[in-house]
Amino acid sequence: MERSRRGNTESVDNYLKALLVLEETAIEGAASPARITVKAMAAELRVAPASVTNMLQKLAAARAPMVEYERHRGVRLSRAGRRRALEVVRHHRLIETFLYEMLDYPIDELHDEAERLEHFISERFEQRIAAKLGHPRTDPHGHPIPAIDGRMAPRTSMPLADVDGDGTFVVESLNDRDAGLLRRMQTRGVAPGAKIDVQRRAGSDVFRVRVGRSRRPFELAGEATHSVRLARPASRRGSKRR
Repeated sequence: MERSRRGNTESVDNYLKALLVLEETAIEGAASPARITVKAMAAELRVAPASVTNMLQKLAAARAPMVEYERHRGVRLSRAGRRRALEVVRHHRLIETFLYEMLDYPIDELHDEAERLEHFISERFEQRIAAKLGHPRTDPHGHPIPAIDGRMAPRTSMPLADVDGDGTFVVESLNDRDAGLLRRMQTRGVAPGAKIDVQRRAGSDVFRVRVGRSRRPFELAGEATHSVRLARPASRRGSKRR
């Protein structure tokens, strides 16, 4: 991955990373990046829409534009912006994995700690972390870690909220921004790789979830159902999934 630290600030990095996350969610396998609205960016970053518009205009007008922005049409990452966003995401997820595996950080503390560190580590430090960890492909929350050249495995999963009916699934990933939810999921055994049985209550958005056969079932509803991503067990997904 071509490096682009010079001229970037922590705030810029956060905008680019948020835009990458929103693009990934929006396209879910589409052929080209989707345009993201200012409203969606504001919600993701938890800032005022006017502040988002101001920043996007600056990023689009830079000598090496980091985004492509058109009023009323939304925004998407430029090639340079995507490179930088993937670099920051790689830093974040490698740091989370290092903190979890080497320093025994609780899973609900990883995100905030990595947020503070991701912008400032050197390429050499990044490479040493990756080597020490055995070049992992996913972080402790189940999110793919971009390779050094910027490649990242596509999603093959869906949020629990999109499950229609009953079935058995494998937890692919958990949203890393809600520390309280992460703690609750951990105590109930909901973690990347766990096999769970799901039943959707008829006519509602409430799900009855059981992890394995030895644990008691529990219910999930509301925002929590968007924070857990599920995939079909390997025998049902076919042999093409890597």
